[in-house]
Amino acid sequence: MPEGDTIFRSARALDLALRGKRVVSFETAYAQLASANDQSPVAGRMVERVESRGKWLLIHFSGDVILITHMLMSGSWHIYRRGERWKRGRAHMRAVIAVEDFEAVAFDVPVASFHTARSLERNTTLPKLGPDLLGAVFANDEAVQRIIDRSDDEIANALLNQRVVAGIGNVFKSEICFACGVNPFAKVASLPAAKLEDLLEAARRLMAANVSEGSGDRIVTYTGPRRTTGADNPTARLWVYGRRGKECRRCGALILMRKQGTGARSTYWCPECQPMPGGETAVEGLATPTLRRKVGCG
Repeated sequence: MPEGDTIFRSARALDLALRGKRVVSFETAYAQLASANDQSPVAGRMVERVESRGKWLLIHFSGDVILITHMLMSGSWHIYRRGERWKRGRAHMRAVIAVEDFEAVAFDVPVASFHTARSLERNTTLPKLGPDLLGAVFANDEAVQRIIDRSDDEIANALLNQRVVAGIGNVFKSEICFACGVNPFAKVASLPAAKLEDLLEAARRLMAANVSEGSGDRIVTYTGPRRTTGADNPTARLWVYGRRGKECRRCGALILMRKQGTGARSTYWCPECQPMPGGETAVEGLATPTLRRKVGCG
């Protein structure tokens, strides 16, 4: 599931493979991109840089041409040596950028468009994004204020809102709340500013841990499954996400899951480690049962 860390790693790998090189060919399955390419060909341009902004990936070409893509749930970018066999079928191809030694292939990428710097600022959602958690500079005070401004939102929904902070997806949403002992259904207004600071610090720490690698200038396209626990055991890599009905790794209570927000996204939490503020036991008007077994007991 692409989240900010996935897009950051993809942009870093694409940047290493493409930056400073001349495009020898461009191909796309999208009529809109093909039409734009006919009017202003990508082939012959230099790749200036590739960057991520939250969940968006931007490829900058010389002559003020920018290709922006969003992966949503299933899109991905692959890098191949020229002539190397693709790992996915051609029917899944949405765009191919070829340079002398590599070709970057966008598979099942549902959102893609060309822009200039001016049109990017005027006609896309990118300028409206909140501070990027993986950005070289992070506007922490602004991010805290943007959360506070969503006082009536449940905190997990606020964290998932890309106009509040950019980069958090559904997995990190649940994991960040667990790491800070915050109930994901708690209203923003019920949390002190210090706790919001803690959530942002945890978000940056957990996401940064999932993009760090010591490959130097080698192109790394896969670094293994997402991890938040720090455990070496690959079966114990997440605290709560996807673990409904299993024991909490900290206290032994059973992990719960409920659909949350307008998108009905799955939210996971531990009812013992993440109580509602003030001892409340209701979530969206329904009782939340606390099911608990001691670790090691039958």
